Amino acid sequence: MGDSATSIEPPLPEDGRRRVFVNEIRPRVDGGRYAAKRVLGDRLRVEAALVCEGHDRVAGVLRTKRPGDEGWEETRLVPRVNDRFVGTAELDTLGAWALQIEAWVDEFGSWRHGLERKAEVGEATDVDLKIGAGIVEAAARRAHAVDAADAELLGEAARELGDGDAAIEARVDLALSAPLLDAVEAHPDRRRATRTDPWPLTVDPSHARYASWYELFPRSTGPGTSHGTFETAAEWLPYVAEMGFDVVYLPPIHPIGRTFRKGPNNTLEAGPDDPGSPWAIGAAEGGHTAVHPALGTLADFDRFVQRAGEHGLQVALDVAFQASPDHPWVAEHPSWFRARPDGTIQYAENPPKKYQDVYPFDFETDDWKALWEALRDVFLFWIDHGVTIFRVDNPHTKPVAFWDWCLASVKARHPEATFLSEAFTRPHLKYALGKVGFTQGYTYFTWRRTAWEMRQYLTELTRTEIVDYFRPSFWPNTPDILPEDLQHGGRPAFLSRLVMAGTLSSHYGIYGPAFELMEHEARPGSGEYVDNEKYEIKDWDRSASRSLKPVIAAVNRIRRDHPALQRNDTLVFHPTDNDALLCYSKRAGDDVVLVVVSFDVHHRRSGWIQLDAEALGIDEGDTYQVHDLLGGGRYLWSGTRNYVELDPHAMPAQVFALRRRLRTERDFDYFM
Repeated sequence: MGDSATSIEPPLPEDGRRRVFVNEIRPRVDGGRYAAKRVLGDRLRVEAALVCEGHDRVAGVLRTKRPGDEGWEETRLVPRVNDRFVGTAELDTLGAWALQIEAWVDEFGSWRHGLERKAEVGEATDVDLKIGAGIVEAAARRAHAVDAADAELLGEAARELGDGDAAIEARVDLALSAPLLDAVEAHPDRRRATRTDPWPLTVDPSHARYASWYELFPRSTGPGTSHGTFETAAEWLPYVAEMGFDVVYLPPIHPIGRTFRKGPNNTLEAGPDDPGSPWAIGAAEGGHTAVHPALGTLADFDRFVQRAGEHGLQVALDVAFQASPDHPWVAEHPSWFRARPDGTIQYAENPPKKYQDVYPFDFETDDWKALWEALRDVFLFWIDHGVTIFRVDNPHTKPVAFWDWCLASVKARHPEATFLSEAFTRPHLKYALGKVGFTQGYTYFTWRRTAWEMRQYLTELTRTEIVDYFRPSFWPNTPDILPEDLQHGGRPAFLSRLVMAGTLSSHYGIYGPAFELMEHEARPGSGEYVDNEKYEIKDWDRSASRSLKPVIAAVNRIRRDHPALQRNDTLVFHPTDNDALLCYSKRAGDDVVLVVVSFDVHHRRSGWIQLDAEALGIDEGDTYQVHDLLGGGRYLWSGTRNYVELDPHAMPAQVFALRRRLRTERDFDYFM
């Protein structure tokens, strides 16, 4: 006989009488391996398909366990269509939740449905009702230990249903009554229920979804080009708050190494007074838990955090897990760095870029456990100093497994901590970082330069399974990135990018003051700023007449005033007949915001937009007002097809608030 394939016969299940099959659960990331994300105060909606063979009805509950709780809370799953069920829960606690679904054959519901159909055609029998009496009697026994009133109601109902001398019609009426249904459903037979494995959910602070960030180099806040301090940086806080930002984000504030220190414009030769790159972390004064002595002391930093809070601002710190050659860890833990055959340590590279002033950590070191714990403790140190928001530099160059452990370890102690991933990398790696715990992530927004590209990208970010684990953060510029449209598009390009960043995404930020002052000169052949602040101290003129500060303040005010812009899940694109125009809306209850942006920053563009009536909550024949929140104009529109015209030299975007279902000119006058 020839060779034959062998297989292992599967064992019998623990109980083959569990008949309900539970699938298509959402939100559940990778089958429950990773946590879906929500924010504090959300009403969680869980959907699943519950099926069993034949025509029997099924029922189930959503089980939720809060962080630190031993027991589960349950809410009944509500049937929708096509075997879909929905359960909800109020997310009132930060941290790691557990979710679970339990489902069973609804014996009473199945019997009741069959009886109802028979009763409609006059075919209900005494036997049918006695079958129901047995089901109700069993429910009465289950209720006996937990609810005496229900037990009494169910027991009496069972006797009446089983009374063969009573009229069929009266017994049917009892069987189909709402009080009996409620009592039986409160005490279902769950002995053969199907219970899914628990799966995780992370509940973050509200700023995880909605926040506006402002990046500020503290060393550029002093008079002229003298080195700023935490004290001079604190003097900028009213300026940042006046623009309506929620978070002031500081690049690394640690001592900067001198070995291979970079000079202006990333040159290899640094003068004695050149400050170097803040990302070359570590010197004789300390490493990741020390502050640059020119900025002040830890006590000065603590006062800065306190003063930020007084202005309604949270502080975010940049955490970059790399070291200058002068970092204390290089001498104390040489095995944490990879040595080359000549005995030197390999510096960081991202061809064609070279970072001779930075050593990467070797995550394959035999001493990896100590390295992991030391890096985790960096976060814990700064949390002890009042910082719970972190922007993490280049996380995609460290193992995903490290982040999986590190972020979970930090959040187990501090569920209020959040982490923004600065990973401009391949999509699957970017999304993997989101799955293992990063709260938000940088995106490709900066490089989406046509309306079609932006629609496609935002559809991916807001209409696929990605929404459960990746929150996008939109940045028009960073110290490393000066895109071509900002280099050559002038004021209209800055304005259009600002509006899109602040309205397409509920979480966005700018690198300032370079953005509001419209800095646009790049080093030849690069997408980086000339005279980059990464390598020198800048003297910013915040009072310059060209400043976009008033417009930025207006955009942030609009975001705060309109809940529709504080989330992404209601984003809808509306077709236009001009491929340079992008039209989209967001809605939260009665708050509806409609945005039209031109990608042509040089020429006037006009066109017709075809509105999605359902998304906006309007009827085809409605007359309604649109209020341009940036330009101040108010217009009466009718129906779903309307005309727009944008002059980029005035304003390349319009942000409309809709006043729905206006019926008369008098209504319009009321809003003027």
